[in-house]
Amino acid sequence: MTRRFRYWALLSIAACVLQCGAVQAKDRRIVVEPVAPRNVCARPVPSGRDDTSALQEAIAHCSAGAAVYLAGGEFLSGPFEMKSGVTLWIERGATLFAIPRPTAFDKGGGYCGRIAGKGDGCRPLISFSKTRGGGIYGQGVIDGQGGMPMVGSAETWWQLARRAQTEGGNQNVPRLIQVDHAQDITFHGVTLRNAPSFHVAMNRVEGATFWGLTIDAPVDARNTDGIDPGASQDVTITHSFIRTGDDNVAIKAGNNGSSRHISIIDNHFGWGHGMSIGSEVNSGVSDILVRGLTLDGTTSGLRIKSDVGRGGVVERVTYENVCLRGNRWPIVFDTKYDPHAQGDSIPLYRQIVLRHVHGDNGVLLMRGIDEGHALDVTLEDVRFADSATWQLENANVTVGRSGVSPPLPGRAGGPAPSGWEGCAKALRESNQKPGRPGGER
Repeated sequence: MTRRFRYWALLSIAACVLQCGAVQAKDRRIVVEPVAPRNVCARPVPSGRDDTSALQEAIAHCSAGAAVYLAGGEFLSGPFEMKSGVTLWIERGATLFAIPRPTAFDKGGGYCGRIAGKGDGCRPLISFSKTRGGGIYGQGVIDGQGGMPMVGSAETWWQLARRAQTEGGNQNVPRLIQVDHAQDITFHGVTLRNAPSFHVAMNRVEGATFWGLTIDAPVDARNTDGIDPGASQDVTITHSFIRTGDDNVAIKAGNNGSSRHISIIDNHFGWGHGMSIGSEVNSGVSDILVRGLTLDGTTSGLRIKSDVGRGGVVERVTYENVCLRGNRWPIVFDTKYDPHAQGDSIPLYRQIVLRHVHGDNGVLLMRGIDEGHALDVTLEDVRFADSATWQLENANVTVGRSGVSPPLPGRAGGPAPSGWEGCAKALRESNQKPGRPGGER
């Protein structure tokens, strides 16, 4: 085989890896914009007090395929549970506020609203448990009131969470929405804001669509992740604006099962910790497509994080048409997330593809655990400012024909990047997204 033939053969293989990765790594469903149910089964009105019972009763008496419709006003509620096939429709002008009362959310152990050795003492505001179909629609708002003082205390949920961090305990604060062992869930249009903890947490979900959401929390609100698919498959997050005090999106795969076939397409992320996979990946993450994403002011940008205490295989992940600005670590693929972690759950990241990924400054980190478990990454038209710095350790990096800038350490500059022009347009669109801070009532 001649040197010239080997060169073109390697280019063909790299092109195939890029194209096949983009085809395979995605939600296997055909996803179109959801349509709200035509049938309305109940129209609760706000009481000015506690509306929990009225909402729960309306949901319980609603037939599958119909919606509980909140037309306007301010509803105040503690935890309630959704039913298979039933939709909560929150119209523009309506806001559902979570009662900032720990006793309303307590699971029975008396830990909610306290710092303790364990951190699972609160029920979520809205729970989808073993349901199929249904979801949340509308142009209204669900507000977790994470920044409001808890009843009987001068401390807010967020202040409790921050104090737990400094004292070394676990905060017991409620999540906004929990989707658990559910199928075919749909969220469309709604604004989720100020969650005391995660905005949407998922566990063992098969089929979920998040379309046109706004998720908003202050930059310093601890553990207020946007959407966290865990042990889930066939998930699409699209046309959404997310900014939070933690991961904008975090795909997890702990002991409950793997996460795979997830599409994150045409979204804008404001402040937060970025587009994350991990840190729990011990059950495996695969077939992920991130396309058309703007990360504007996130601390990390594209991030895969794990360590020997919770590592596993992360494979067939494609990032395509990604625009980054003002990120401290635009790319962080790290197998030593917790340098003090102990265990034998080795993180292995392979078949990771970045195509048309553009940014400005920051640290570009790719760090495998050792030479025997090196990262496997392909870069095609990856372009940052000359002041950006690469930090590579135990990483096998393949560079496509369109090149990389700045050049990888120890390599020649190679051909200039192709100059994908979508980044400037994406930033302009990002500037048009909601500009308000994560506020209160």
